[in-house]
Amino acid sequence: MATSTTQTKTTRQRVPASERRDALIEAAVHEFAHGGLHGTPVDRIARTVGVAQPYVFSLFGSKKELFLAAVERSFEHVAELFTRGAEEFDPALALPDTDVLKAMGHAYVEMLTTNRDYLMIQHQAYAACDDEAIRDHVRHCYATLVAHVERLSGADQEALDDFFRYGMWLNVAAAMGVEDLSVGCEWIRAEAVAPGGAPTPGESD
Repeated sequence: MATSTTQTKTTRQRVPASERRDALIEAAVHEFAHGGLHGTPVDRIARTVGVAQPYVFSLFGSKKELFLAAVERSFEHVAELFTRGAEEFDPALALPDTDVLKAMGHAYVEMLTTNRDYLMIQHQAYAACDDEAIRDHVRHCYATLVAHVERLSGADQEALDDFFRYGMWLNVAAAMGVEDLSVGCEWIRAEAVAPGGAPTPGESD
């Protein structure tokens, strides 16, 4: 019996702290995306990875630090998407009126439809910006992403402004599960009708 226990201990592999940290950040992206900073217990993230809560705090000094690591991971993921989109863009094969910014935008749209966690953690990050430390960190991540796109694309400031404005438009639309936010689009006109079929106050005939 003792021999068997000894053999089990010697064959069991110890997971490096760096791998545990990475797994905790990935789990945190998912959990914080759904529950936000204040609505997500650290113990839930710990259980997802199969560790005890005290171990989480041995790697991250606080819940806020873990949240910031998850937010940073989401911005890094978007930066990698933009890098890949730029690298795969070939002007000789591209459709007319398509440039490198549009190629990066297509990669981003695909992420919004295939990995909602990275969309929602962005919204949770902005929502938590009432906290000064989080606000400073999110500002840094956002500015770093803007600079990254500028380097990849070589675009001027006006084009970059349009790119990020449209990206925020896409974020809001994707969060609500719609494809269009135009004032006259079908779903907005339908939602703007008050109960009983009457137009909402101020709506023209």
